Amino acid sequence: MSYTQKIARHLNLRPKNVENTISLLEEGATIPFIARYRKEMTGSLDEVQITDIRDLLHKLGELDKRRETILKTIEEQGKLTPELRSKIERADTLTELEDLYLPYKPKRKTRATKARERGLEPLADILMQQRDNDVENHAEAFLTDDVASIEDALQGARDIIAERVSEDVEVRNRTRRLFERSAQVSAKLVRGKEEEGAKYRDYFKFEEPLHKCPSHRLLAIRRGEEEGILRVGISPDEERAFAGLTNMFVENNSAAAEQVEMAVKDAYKRLIQPSIETEFRNSSKAKADEEAVRVFAENLRQLLLASPLGQKRVMALDPGFRTGCKVVCLDEQGNLLHNSTIYPHPPQRQYLQAMSDIMELADKYEIEAIAIGNGTAGRETEQLVNETDFDTDVQVFMVSENGASVYSASPVAREEFPDKDVTVRGAVSIGRRLMDPLAELVKIDAKSIGVGQYQHDVDQNLLKKKLDEVVESSVNRVGVNLNTASKHLLTYVSGLGPKLAQNVVEYRAENGAFTSRAQIKKVARMGAKAYEQSAGFLRIRDAKNPLDGTAVHPESYPIVKQMAKDLNCSVSDLIDDATLRQQIDIQRYVTDSVGLPTLKDIMQELAKPGLDPRGEAQAFSFAAGIKKIEDVEEGMIVPGIVTNITNFGCFVDIGVKQDGMVHISQLANKFVKDPNNIVKLHQHVEVKVLEVDINRSRINLSMKEVVK
Repeated sequence: MSYTQKIARHLNLRPKNVENTISLLEEGATIPFIARYRKEMTGSLDEVQITDIRDLLHKLGELDKRRETILKTIEEQGKLTPELRSKIERADTLTELEDLYLPYKPKRKTRATKARERGLEPLADILMQQRDNDVENHAEAFLTDDVASIEDALQGARDIIAERVSEDVEVRNRTRRLFERSAQVSAKLVRGKEEEGAKYRDYFKFEEPLHKCPSHRLLAIRRGEEEGILRVGISPDEERAFAGLTNMFVENNSAAAEQVEMAVKDAYKRLIQPSIETEFRNSSKAKADEEAVRVFAENLRQLLLASPLGQKRVMALDPGFRTGCKVVCLDEQGNLLHNSTIYPHPPQRQYLQAMSDIMELADKYEIEAIAIGNGTAGRETEQLVNETDFDTDVQVFMVSENGASVYSASPVAREEFPDKDVTVRGAVSIGRRLMDPLAELVKIDAKSIGVGQYQHDVDQNLLKKKLDEVVESSVNRVGVNLNTASKHLLTYVSGLGPKLAQNVVEYRAENGAFTSRAQIKKVARMGAKAYEQSAGFLRIRDAKNPLDGTAVHPESYPIVKQMAKDLNCSVSDLIDDATLRQQIDIQRYVTDSVGLPTLKDIMQELAKPGLDPRGEAQAFSFAAGIKKIEDVEEGMIVPGIVTNITNFGCFVDIGVKQDGMVHISQLANKFVKDPNNIVKLHQHVEVKVLEVDINRSRINLSMKEVVK
């Protein structure tokens, strides 16, 4: 069966769509490009489906590489029979392949190999027949200088039988099925670690069916094990496992059968159980990693696609007590106009002077909005700003500081502001996040943004891959202003990458703003393929050709021009006049290569050219009088902002130093399977305080008890 057929069957997709998608991927097309501009070829598959095809294609390729290695190795041993070759060629999974390979796999000396070297394999064969009660007499025949006693002979024979049992494909599959159905994950405290491991006390004496253990709990247990606090095991009931294997191999009650039963039990305890437990440790960890990465990726996607304020003049304040509040003023493009420090809070308490400075700066730089970091002294600084009388209407926003310090000390920040210290850079980042979260957050390592779940415990390669994909997807979904985008933002545009992004910025610096998409072809190393992949995601505002500011791909410009010609108007007229667009019968423009999906996309884009899908940022205010956890009381109903979403609920900032948690059971007056179906990152919500634990800095909240 071909890769196309296997993938189509596994993902329940049409083979032709899968085949075309594979061809596009092999030609170097990116996933955002395929999803947006090749819908006719793929049957309008979305990015998730295309990603699944790519990943499964890679997995099948790796499986076949391993298959070839195994066939070659066994053939070199002279043990590759036609039947074995057939089984290996039919194997659909890596586990199945490795089971078939196990008896032939080069291994270190085992107890069984040593027994064979001492000539005890014939005795093992005799015992396996289970026809004889006089096993000692048979064993005596194998005594040599290397086999000192009858028990030595029987032990060696049992070691050989145990290895045979452990390498039996059906034995391993049967044991796996038992693990799948009834394995328990257990944890207990390592003696003497009570105080050091206090945060793991829920797991000091813990047991739960593995298949019911959620990813966040499994990762917590694994972390406790890594830190030496917990001893963790994964295993089904041992007696049940023994019974199943005994039924497979023990045929009667003879003395020989007793030896076989002893060997089977030894095989399970010494060889099979540890091996399968390792498999399930790895597979359960992999599943937990995938789920944690999925949660992180979804949170990151929501954060990157958070509503931007847009191109407005912004004052940003990075609050602090002793070191003061750093103040920066930015123009509409995010360029730094001014930076200074005010000291409104203890110990200096220059409150009125700080208020005066803010008013003066707001007037001088025509500030339209103020961004305040939500960290230390954030609420106190918010109060300062709200008590300041501005000459014009100025919106005030609290902005997450997560990752700002990482950015401020990064090479990216040093390159942007080589003569500014880290505090100024951090304040600039806060202001720019308000203006355009996506453009600013792409400069920061996604793991540092603070929206993950056990991100340091999961497979780091998987995490980086998925988060990079989310950034790429988000950037291309929004589109990029070619004349203002940083090289860091351009790097994630379909078809570009770091080198071409740098070349675009250098060309822009040398030649001025781009005036058309066609001009992009003049950028160094911008070949036809890179242009094809990137052009539709790059926007040029106020270009001579209005289509250059839209998501219509240049390859489709002739279609739009023909539509305008048929209506005896210009392309600009089509964009400006809905009545003209209503006269278009898109069926007339269907060709062999352009179908209804592309034509519908074109019409949507003409109706709302270059529309930012993120909406607009909304101002938010915390409850007055609540600035620290001691101010929070049970029963209060307060406004908050969702800051993180996990499998077990979400975290909400209610304006104190510690986020409160809304457990999944408290999200809604109905069963909730996935918190993402109820809340979104940065959503403004109202919550009721259920419990406040000042000693442990914990606040439990509810959304379902809030009367709307």
